[in-house]
Amino acid sequence: MTLLTFQKDTFIGADMEGTVDINGPRNRLAFGPSAMTAGELAHLLFDGQERDRIHENWRTLISGRNFTYRAGLTPDERAALSYERLRLVNEAAGDAAELANDPYRLASLHEWTGPLDGGLCTVASIHYNLFLGSLLDHDVEGRDLSAFTSMKRTGTFLCTELEHGNDVTSMETTAVLDRTTNGFVLNTPTPGARKFMPNTSTIGGPKSAVVAARLVIDGRDQGVFLFLTPLSDENGHLPGVKVQPLPQRTGPPVDHSLTSFDRVWLPREALLEAAHGRLDSKGEFRSSLGNRRRRLLRSISRITMGKLCMSAGTLGMSRTALVVAVRYAHNRFIAGTKPGERVPLVAHRSHHGRLLDKLAMAYAMTFLHRTTVTRWSEHTDDDRAEVERLVAIAKGWITWQARGITVECRERCGAQGLFPSNSLADLPLNIEGGITAEGDNLVIWVKAAAEMVLGHEVVRRGAGQLPVGEKSLTDLHFLRGLLCEVEALWQHRARTALRGGPSGDPLSRWNETSPAALEMVSAHARLQAADAFISAAARAIDPTARHLLESLCLLFLLGQIKEHTGDLLADGHMTCDQVRELPWAVNAVIAGLAPHMMTLVDAFDIPAEVLASIPIASGAYIDRCLDIPAVGPDPLPV
Repeated sequence: MTLLTFQKDTFIGADMEGTVDINGPRNRLAFGPSAMTAGELAHLLFDGQERDRIHENWRTLISGRNFTYRAGLTPDERAALSYERLRLVNEAAGDAAELANDPYRLASLHEWTGPLDGGLCTVASIHYNLFLGSLLDHDVEGRDLSAFTSMKRTGTFLCTELEHGNDVTSMETTAVLDRTTNGFVLNTPTPGARKFMPNTSTIGGPKSAVVAARLVIDGRDQGVFLFLTPLSDENGHLPGVKVQPLPQRTGPPVDHSLTSFDRVWLPREALLEAAHGRLDSKGEFRSSLGNRRRRLLRSISRITMGKLCMSAGTLGMSRTALVVAVRYAHNRFIAGTKPGERVPLVAHRSHHGRLLDKLAMAYAMTFLHRTTVTRWSEHTDDDRAEVERLVAIAKGWITWQARGITVECRERCGAQGLFPSNSLADLPLNIEGGITAEGDNLVIWVKAAAEMVLGHEVVRRGAGQLPVGEKSLTDLHFLRGLLCEVEALWQHRARTALRGGPSGDPLSRWNETSPAALEMVSAHARLQAADAFISAAARAIDPTARHLLESLCLLFLLGQIKEHTGDLLADGHMTCDQVRELPWAVNAVIAGLAPHMMTLVDAFDIPAEVLASIPIASGAYIDRCLDIPAVGPDPLPV
């Protein structure tokens, strides 16, 4: 048995020596932080007492052989496999409508399936959230949803047009009320109005869509509404529905297409109605909202939950990448400093330091996501706009950080990380889709920035009463206070730029303001993550678990203020000695956490069956390097 021993460190959380059994059955710490500590961390990471209800169903599902990696599939075969797996998800879900209306379980579905099948993550988000969720959010009395809840028909969502992405208010697709038939005529008037990138091919079986289109009544545009539209049956696409497959793109293969409608007639019940827009028995339009933009936002309101789904998927990818990279770092031995000596990669600070930095980030991302899902689940009409902004900010920050984490993990695994069978190579490109989907990150952050420049006040707390020179860089609340000052500083700069910008030229004024405003949003995202992290650490019962969480949070906060030390020093929030000390503080906390990396990733609770199927995570990469099949097994039964 080969043992790797780290020396005891006196920093927070390093209260014992850790010894790693490289050949152990799960590569857990042989002694030191116990399995109970990993269990406590997992309890806090995965929704506490609600853990089984929210997560266990999906965790169990991905443990089966139907979710193992398949080599040699063509893009179309991979896309078809994602739909086959979607049907397995539907069987495991129980009540599909109930799943669509449960933000916790819906987000969790993406967390667990995303790392194994990015295509499944995409089509599940579309079917359950955007399609079925939109149906449920409108009047459903008398509407039969059984074909969609049973997966006899897969649902998709058609909103974005080729020439209208973030400016969906300008979309051109129309649904004209035909008073002679009491139905609607759905039409794509120009090539630029073709719906861009929906999964509308015949792969996966018959499909229906909710299509965003302008409701036109007697020549008057009433705004954008959703229309339930059959697209295909067992024989192919229906008359008037034109689908052109798009070229292969990066990321998971999904049957993305250009889709248009040539005067497709829809029955009266195709219109999805609610208080924001209904037709009475005479075909007269009634709405509780006088603004067409507000009607559009109400119609496509499921986009907000979609942001939580996209960030959840990339969050799961981040944690899986870290588990693989940390386990490989313990399994991979290289030449040591002495003749004949062999040491694992993890022994090097240059290696484990980078992974620990990303581990701290992944914990912060997870706790922020949990807090954000809860806020969304409990929001009211009074705080809806604020919570929607939080969801957008969290989505941007989490997905951007996820890309950085997966790239780092892939690099730390060297050439082994380039093989898709080792579960790392595809993750960064899969995350790119999440960065763009449900609102491009930069665009949704610009919107948040515009709202927060004048409509948000930074709550300064955590600094305490001691003079700055007496504060310690190991004080989480002091560091939290510094990050708060960073947000306030950039908000002040944004306000100054806005007020000093050229009058009579709104675009130029915003161009002067937006750089500082976006820095403010970035600081706000990190501050929300820090608050969620500190709160989680305070809930820990096991002392070692609390120490580890406080150490990780400390590492996270030190990293967030590092780039702002010049401003903090200039404004008197830090001293010269504290700025000089910061790199040493980071090094010390990394040294304290290094012996516990296996416990920290064990807490991510990746099923043993999944890890066993990944060569570099299971320690079997030497034996299995040439044992990867050239083609996948027979297709799964549908």
